[in-house]
Amino acid sequence: KLSKNALGCMYLSTILVDVILIGIMVAVLKFWIIPQNITVVAYIIYAVIGVVVCSMVIAPVVRFERYRYRITDDCIEVKEGLLTVTHTIVPMERLHKIETQKGPIDRIFGVTKVNVTTAGGDVTIRFLREQQAQEIAMGLTKQINYIVSTQKEAGDVSGE
Repeated sequence: KLSKNALGCMYLSTILVDVILIGIMVAVLKFWIIPQNITVVAYIIYAVIGVVVCSMVIAPVVRFERYRYRITDDCIEVKEGLLTVTHTIVPMERLHKIETQKGPIDRIFGVTKVNVTTAGGDVTIRFLREQQAQEIAMGLTKQINYIVSTQKEAGDVSGE
């Protein structure tokens, strides 16, 4: 389960993006150049603004409740999403690079991301407390080193 700081981070990032979208839509309404069918466009924009405002309240809570991650000896699993839920599973043997990252909103709420680079792409474990992120990064780094060393040993044995 994520910390309550993660929910605050989700709210702030959602609100910032949605305020920008609403600003763009209001600008389109105010400075609409082509006068034909302005009422239809206005109603559509008002409806979209209503949906965006509702999403500011509902989306962070849904994302918070759906977000899960699990790290085992064999793989990393991350499950997240709002309308569509993405379940990403990455085998440990595929890991190449681990890094932690904090954006400006993350810093405000004291959360950190762990980015895991694999042969096929990236997976990110988000909204972690700083200490938790460091522990995960160190544990995954040890796991990568162990896998590399066992693969080297297996290569040395098979080469003899």
